[in-house]
Amino acid sequence: MKFAIQINSSPYQSNAGYTAYQFINALLAQGHEVFRVFFYHDGIYHAFKYGTPPDDELQFTAQWSELARGHQIDLVVCISAAQRRGLLCSDEAKRQGKQDNDVAEGFRISGLGQLVEATLEADRFIVFG
Repeated sequence: MKFAIQINSSPYQSNAGYTAYQFINALLAQGHEVFRVFFYHDGIYHAFKYGTPPDDELQFTAQWSELARGHQIDLVVCISAAQRRGLLCSDEAKRQGKQDNDVAEGFRISGLGQLVEATLEADRFIVFG
């Protein structure tokens, strides 16, 4: 079965993102496919490259990046939600006169069209947060 996932809350606002991460790992272990994970609203905070939680806390961004790399999962960050919160990819940073790409490895910025496509392609669409 093919799944699409949406995450709406930040990694430190609730455990919804971590629950989604665990759910995805369980799906993959059972042989299901995860077509796309869409980070929306405060969920975009999972994609910040420079987030540095203390060493004794979970490293959410690194875990997502590793999951994307290991299982070729498309991690999409909503461009509007990202811009409102200061998360910019290199192209947008340059356009805005900013200096850096803030998006972590494995994530990409895109629009709501990617969310619509995910809901159409997947057998199941699940929202966390």
